[in-house]
Amino acid sequence: MTAASQPTEATDDFEASVPRREDPTMAEHLGAMRLLRRGLTVSPEFRQGLVVTAFAGIAVAAGKLTVPIVIQRALDRDLLPNGEVDTGFMIVNAGVALLIVAASALGSWWTQRRLVERAETGIASLRVLAFDHIHQLSVADHNDTKRGVLVARVTSDAEALARFAQWGLFSWTINPSVIVGIVAVLAYYSWAMALVVVVAYLPVFPVLRQIQRRQMLAYDRLRTTVADMLAAFSESVTGAAVIRAYGAESRSRTALHDSIDRRYRARLKTNRYVAGVFVVGDLFGGIAFCGVLAVGVWQRDALGLTAGELVACLFLTTLVYGPVGELAETMDQTQMAVAGWRKILTLLDHPIDVIEPADGSILPAGPIGIAARSVSFAYRDSGPVLVDVDVEIPAGTKVAVVGETGSGKTTFVKLLCRLADPVEGRIDLNGIDLRQVDPVSRLASVRMVPQDGFLFDTSVGTNVGYGNEGSTDEDVRAAFDALDLGWWVEKLPDGLGTEVGERGENLSVGERQLVALARAQLADPGLLVLDEATSAVDPEIDQALTVAIRSLAQGRTLVSVAHRLATAEAADLVLVFHDGRLVERGSHAELVAAGGRYTELHRAWIGNTRTSHFR
Repeated sequence: MTAASQPTEATDDFEASVPRREDPTMAEHLGAMRLLRRGLTVSPEFRQGLVVTAFAGIAVAAGKLTVPIVIQRALDRDLLPNGEVDTGFMIVNAGVALLIVAASALGSWWTQRRLVERAETGIASLRVLAFDHIHQLSVADHNDTKRGVLVARVTSDAEALARFAQWGLFSWTINPSVIVGIVAVLAYYSWAMALVVVVAYLPVFPVLRQIQRRQMLAYDRLRTTVADMLAAFSESVTGAAVIRAYGAESRSRTALHDSIDRRYRARLKTNRYVAGVFVVGDLFGGIAFCGVLAVGVWQRDALGLTAGELVACLFLTTLVYGPVGELAETMDQTQMAVAGWRKILTLLDHPIDVIEPADGSILPAGPIGIAARSVSFAYRDSGPVLVDVDVEIPAGTKVAVVGETGSGKTTFVKLLCRLADPVEGRIDLNGIDLRQVDPVSRLASVRMVPQDGFLFDTSVGTNVGYGNEGSTDEDVRAAFDALDLGWWVEKLPDGLGTEVGERGENLSVGERQLVALARAQLADPGLLVLDEATSAVDPEIDQALTVAIRSLAQGRTLVSVAHRLATAEAADLVLVFHDGRLVERGSHAELVAAGGRYTELHRAWIGNTRTSHFR
């Protein structure tokens, strides 16, 4: 990684993985206001109906001006020269004020309700957008990024926008108008009083601007530490069994405490700026009030102010506290929103390597032929993983892909599923460039059973049902029966309704593989890619896996990463990878007799088999 691409203190794992381009439109290069404008473009739900809501908010705020006007009229008109009170005029005056205040309260309730609805709609849409983008990223991007960081983008970073969307955006829209309205009413009573207030508050804006610049960096750092903390928590929870088994509680606890402490210190730093913002508002508000009071009392006669007008001016000056204070608080919300939006927009700026065709070709049903033509691949910021791979696999062939760890075999089969695209060369399925295949057709025709047999936290039947949307329990049972696994389902406590637990932890490794194979059977693809389980299983499950894979291979092309000797021996074609290159191909017997790389692997397998299991 070059110096230009090294992550700064205010970046995280994901931002560090983004290719550094000098593109001024990327989120990491934008200032606060441009970033907010771009964020509102990406999330138009935040802007929908904002004009109507803003006018309603201004009307609500204008209703607050009723009180000082009523007080002025009461002091100057309701009190008669002889000291008596014009009761009738005061009742009418108070009644009108009461109606306006009641209407203002109702409007405030309606406005706040609209804001919350719009905010939640916008945040939900943004989360879906970010989630969808994450799933379009290639396998290289997922390898480069901690899972907790990606989770933070659609959870805590999106939630950071909530308060801003519910009130902050609205505050920036109406509070400046309210301040102008208050100053206008002040000027109506006395231009001198209005000038005193304006002069008193003028220093607020450059001071807040300086605070805002530092606050923005502090909040960006805070969002990074939150993502790091979530990643640390996720890792410790996922690896809880290993931590306890190896007595690594102290090391894990230290890592968690460090991440929590970094988040704690980052939050304290942002709070210092928040406290400073409120102090600035209160300080200059007090100066404005004292200035109006001093000038009003001292120059009341010269300015021609009545007692009611002077009191109204003082009251109006205190009303400026509200919108100025809200703007100060809104600045805090805005900085958090800017930091969260920057993280999410940086994610959305990350280029999608796998671009789906707009009008792709359809793969026919049945076994699929494969042709890899001069295929090369490299993960980001690393050397080549595959180099100039050329191979043709006839439809219906049973293929075993073998090689040492890091030889490129798993990357090769992932390219067959288009989890990433080759950086050079192409892969054809039935003569069609994989990049030109319709995504729906590809997903129906090409399926992969991963090494860990990942299961969702639901029942066995529901997990298998993911293989084909709209399938019934009868279809699921038929899939198990086709793989000769009906007996295993009958052994489960609740049959297909048996809960598998989070990540399938209620089942053994081998049993998770059985469910994953049944899911693939239900999908009925023309090309099935298997990344076999590496962990040892009990003899009964091992036999069940062998029978199930043999049944699953019938009538389709099967490509399997072979971690077991039996898989390679039973294959029609064995592909041998070494240092990213396809170095040998042929049947098991041919390759053993050839005395090459496969022969060495075969001898190592035999040796491991004889010396394993505590012999």
